[in-house]
Amino acid sequence: MQEGKQNSLDEFESQFDSADSVDQGTAFVDNNLWYKLERFGKKISFAKDIKALYRYLKDSEVAWYRKSIILGALIYFISPIDAIPDLAPLVGYLDDLGVITAVLKFMGSEIIPYYHE
Repeated sequence: MQEGKQNSLDEFESQFDSADSVDQGTAFVDNNLWYKLERFGKKISFAKDIKALYRYLKDSEVAWYRKSIILGALIYFISPIDAIPDLAPLVGYLDDLGVITAVLKFMGSEIIPYYHE
């Protein structure tokens, strides 16, 4: 993983270290995720993964500290500040895909039920 990307992930981890901060981050995702998906969702192959992660984030049965992992990835996806700018043709979402893929791998089978809601 690139050093800049790791620093970004470490920053997200320190920002969402309590239930209150996870709630604040979730509000940011609620306000910004759908716009980005509507605008770019047809251009990216992992939109279904983003939606599954969002459903997981919104599940009231999931502990806040588990949600913080998802929250960092979704905010990274939403954020216009990336290792590779999203406007770059074809390669602009590779860094986002990398973060989402890493989170999905980390979460394992825990995330599978959220694809079917």
